[in-house]
Amino acid sequence: MRETLGDMAESSRVFSISRLAYFAVPIGFLLVVMLMGVSVAGFAWTVVVPIALAWWIHRLRTEVDEQGVTAVGTFSTHRLPWHDVDGIRFPRWGAVRLVSHDGTEFRLPAVGFSDLPALSKASGGRIPDPFAAEREARLASH
Repeated sequence: MRETLGDMAESSRVFSISRLAYFAVPIGFLLVVMLMGVSVAGFAWTVVVPIALAWWIHRLRTEVDEQGVTAVGTFSTHRLPWHDVDGIRFPRWGAVRLVSHDGTEFRLPAVGFSDLPALSKASGGRIPDPFAAEREARLASH
């Protein structure tokens, strides 16, 4: 995760894939070079794979601000204002989903269960923090 640029509101937040993921790009280029050693003509097209990987890592993100949530996926972008948000859902094996009042679900790229406190703060409390009660109880006991 990284904080948004200074021109956005204080409570705004951008959730993105860790920059450590970019280490896969040079490894991909190394694999491409090894494949091209076998046959340049046959494997020259594989150069696009590490480039596409870098583009994908850069593109996937979820932006949360005072107006709503923007989910930027591989080939699409979905914007949902807060008045249309019904909640979030955590499928057993899938990514976090934002649920609208009409039941439509949008995947929230780069958001995990551990991001819920930051997501709650950025949403101004519109998305509840499931860890808040435990954290308050722990602080009260000390």
